[in-house]
Amino acid sequence: MSHHAEHTPHPQTRVPDPAMQRAPQAPRTEPAHAPREPGTSAGPDPKPGPDLIPQGDQDKLALRLQQALNTFVDNPRHAVEEADAVLDDVATQFTNALTEQRRVLRAGWQDTGAQTEELRLALRQYRQITERLLHMSAPASH
Repeated sequence: MSHHAEHTPHPQTRVPDPAMQRAPQAPRTEPAHAPREPGTSAGPDPKPGPDLIPQGDQDKLALRLQQALNTFVDNPRHAVEEADAVLDDVATQFTNALTEQRRVLRAGWQDTGAQTEELRLALRQYRQITERLLHMSAPASH
């Protein structure tokens, strides 16, 4: 067993020491990114929120895109036109969903009688939505 244990740490030593040191520091730098509203944790929230596009619609749109990709060899122009239409439909549904979420959020806090707890919850929801959007805008890794 001691021979096996000697081999286990070896691959870990291949990782540069600075990278190993950064991992534990990540949680410490998190609060510097943006201030959190009172009463919320710095970690991820347990629920990410509702899908901006319902799963059934996501599946249909993904199928349409896949069909466009599959027809490229036979009809490249039609394939690109269909991919453009799918992107347009995704953007429209996405925009409509965000507009509705903002409408619901505003209705909950714009009332002058909104209490601090209602405002805190609204701020948390704004933060969750904004962070999701910022995460989506990050470059995709290939």
